[in-house]
Amino acid sequence: MTPRTRKDARRAEIVRAALEAIAERGYRGASLASVAERVGLTQQGLLHYFPTKDDLLVAVLAERDQWDSAPGSGWRADLLTALVEYNVMRPGVVQTFSALLGESVTEDHPARPYFTLRYTRVRAEMARSLRGEYGERLPSGLTPEQAAPLLVAVMDGLQYQWLLDPEAVDMAEAFRAFLTLLGTEPRTGS
Repeated sequence: MTPRTRKDARRAEIVRAALEAIAERGYRGASLASVAERVGLTQQGLLHYFPTKDDLLVAVLAERDQWDSAPGSGWRADLLTALVEYNVMRPGVVQTFSALLGESVTEDHPARPYFTLRYTRVRAEMARSLRGEYGERLPSGLTPEQAAPLLVAVMDGLQYQWLLDPEAVDMAEAFRAFLTLLGTEPRTGS
């Protein structure tokens, strides 16, 4: 294993540990020392890989986005449904994302710029995909630009409801119902 490969593997291990710590305690409650302890480093050793807690947070968020991306496929309804179903199998990741999203609405939170840019990008990508799949109007009559923020809001809102009461909220079923309201049926169903 090359030194670069070892460093990349160690960074990935640290990011996974940070994700777990944030899921358990939130960003503000997760300390660098606790993340370092999880991977057998000192806090100084961890700072060699991530100079600040904010750098580590951005790496966690970028890693989470990598897990959810499907290169070249866009945001088709069937893939969004599959993503919702996949999220049910990884509550810790969903909890981390939701906790960070909730915390990031404060002015001084280090993830605020990340989430602001992320949502701008996701809405634009969804609108572009919807336009490619349905043209200028969805079957419901909405434009892709009108439907895109609704899709994002429903996906994120369902995550919060599911985290709070997983027995009462079936995320995948509720999302499929929303697609029916939009007039966009997923290409494949479960």
